[in-house]
Amino acid sequence: MHQFPIRVYYSDTDAEGIVYHARYLDFAEHARTEMLRQAGFQQSAGQKAGTMLVVSSITIDFKRPGYLDDLLMVETSIESVKTFSLVLSQTIKRQEEVLACLHVKVASIEALHKKLVPLDKQMVEAVTNL
Repeated sequence: MHQFPIRVYYSDTDAEGIVYHARYLDFAEHARTEMLRQAGFQQSAGQKAGTMLVVSSITIDFKRPGYLDDLLMVETSIESVKTFSLVLSQTIKRQEEVLACLHVKVASIEALHKKLVPLDKQMVEAVTNL
């Protein structure tokens, strides 16, 4: 499981200091990007090589609100690996309190024509071993 800490800033909240619902998507995206980086893969390198990872589906189950200045932890784990996609589970917590649970499917595509291509096996192995 990969863990990524993130602080809630003023720009993440509404007028009452509550995290705006769409910001959870950004928090999860940042965590996925850092998970790949920690595994030795940068998204920009994949794009230069002609492949990209894109979100093909996502669901969010909101449990509790986050607030201005909270220190959150995004936990990311791989649920399943297929030829062309990964399914990830992401949980956003404030200490042990679960704020949101995300179920994310990312697909591997060829950058130029936007067609599915098999996942990079080295990337999958590296991310799985985090």
